[in-house]
Amino acid sequence: MAMKSKCINATPRTYVLVLDKGDEAVTSIEGFVRDNGIAAAQITAIGAFSDATLGFFDWETKDYKKIPVTEQVEVVSFLGDVALGPDDAPALHPHVVISRADGSAMGGHLLEAHVRPTLEVIVTEAPVHLRKRKDAETGLALIVTD
Repeated sequence: MAMKSKCINATPRTYVLVLDKGDEAVTSIEGFVRDNGIAAAQITAIGAFSDATLGFFDWETKDYKKIPVTEQVEVVSFLGDVALGPDDAPALHPHVVISRADGSAMGGHLLEAHVRPTLEVIVTEAPVHLRKRKDAETGLALIVTD
């Protein structure tokens, strides 16, 4: 099945995306915002994943420590933003909290995840374009306000 989407508000443009089993969450959402010319937005979602890779930013190495999750999990919180990256392409910055079958939770930066059975995503476009710039200290692309 293909991801479904619908505009549910005109000002600001607000979309609901419904990702299907097997869809990769990060690339699916990034593709949607790119294809729809969304340069700045807030993202929320709920659903479940069959597997995921979370990231924890290691201050010493200036890189993400990968945390593989190889089991079915519920998405209990999914928050993120979209801003134009240093290459002028929309960049998604998602964080999640997921829960395991025993109710224990874990969270972090969402690097990759496969949907099972669904992920319901709300994309609310921001009224102004946000831009990211590479931060010299961390090496990360961070939102700038100037």
